[in-house]
Amino acid sequence: MYVETEQQLKRWLRHRGVLQQLLEEIRDEHLEYKPWPNAMTLGKLIVHMAASSDMFLQSIKHGAFSPPTFPTSFESISDIREIVQASTNATEKGFAELTEAQLEQPLDFNGFVAPGSVWLGNMVDHEIHHKGQLFTYARSVGIEKLPFFIVQPPRA
Repeated sequence: MYVETEQQLKRWLRHRGVLQQLLEEIRDEHLEYKPWPNAMTLGKLIVHMAASSDMFLQSIKHGAFSPPTFPTSFESISDIREIVQASTNATEKGFAELTEAQLEQPLDFNGFVAPGSVWLGNMVDHEIHHKGQLFTYARSVGIEKLPFFIVQPPRA
């Protein structure tokens, strides 16, 4: 694995680990919460985070926009935890499979063209952005115990 890729993976895993810890505090009754009428529900926000990681990596690997490759429907927090774990496993594997050519090739996302390495960084930033939103959602539904940034990522 390339040094930059390994650093991005470690950075991403630290944030994904916090998400996984937070999921232990979320209950089924929280999943339909949304802070304003047009917002994603709490459950959909989590699944969006999981699916987006896969989408970014698949797109970098294929050199073109690629939809997520795993199911994203859920009925319970247990389903969501399984989706997040599947996404985490797939993303770790995807990082390990990236080639230098894939990291250098240009990729067009909605008219913005950048090398795969830039999109890899954006994938991590996307996770961080939505994790911040999720913390706000969690506080809004009454969750008081929130995980803090961790130095060592948990291993699956």
